[in-house]
Amino acid sequence: MIELKQEKRAHVPFPADLLRDRVAIVTGGSRGIGRSTVLRLAEAGCNVVINYRQNHAAARETAGRARELGVEAITLAADISRNGEALALAEQVVTHFGRVDILVANAGIWEGARVEEMPEELWDRVLEVNLKGTWNACRAVVPVMRRQGQGSIVIVSSTAGQRGEAHYSGYAASKGGQISFTKSLAVELAPRIRVNCVAPGWVETELNDPVFQRGGFKEQVAGAVPLGRIAQPSDVARSIVFLACDWAQHITGEVLNVNGGAVLCG
Repeated sequence: MIELKQEKRAHVPFPADLLRDRVAIVTGGSRGIGRSTVLRLAEAGCNVVINYRQNHAAARETAGRARELGVEAITLAADISRNGEALALAEQVVTHFGRVDILVANAGIWEGARVEEMPEELWDRVLEVNLKGTWNACRAVVPVMRRQGQGSIVIVSSTAGQRGEAHYSGYAASKGGQISFTKSLAVELAPRIRVNCVAPGWVETELNDPVFQRGGFKEQVAGAVPLGRIAQPSDVARSIVFLACDWAQHITGEVLNVNGGAVLCG
């Protein structure tokens, strides 16, 4: 059984021409799921824009890795929770590449507190980055995609948006909002622009390191996953690339769960 699990985790690359000459923006692309998505897009031949807010060194390293895969990669700093910066980001991409084919709305934060102890500033910050940031990014690229006559948007939500999460009600609300936003845009922007969503469960990223370091918690989480392990960023990234590419050309408005069977939603 151990050998079978290892075999299933072997890296299977995307065809190098799957997204050749296309351009993708990945918000929050310097680390975690975003970084892995940048590299899988590059593997598929897609030119990539790594959007980040502060960590220029990590963004630059990710861009370098993408270039090693034979594509053009640039880094652009922008706080997508601010509408003006999201619009400027899209304008810079169009100036450089002339087009935007894919948006991966991945940037997000995970902060919480008991509802009666939650400061208004925390609630506002989570909603502004996770939900308003997604709205800002989509609003910025949709006019470009409309002019092109095609485009694909993938929003990174969470299982928390489907079942809720105690002590992280603002985060769950923002992720549930992303799911409803996905379904709304899918109909609004059809047939030329597809909009889909991935809903990861627990993922091995630095975002989750603080809770995984609590004694025994990581093992407890892994034990509750039917597939026997916590997701790696690449598990989510591959799902994002699938939804973004022409392999999913008749899929829109979908919420794809990537959680090893831990949360089963119809």
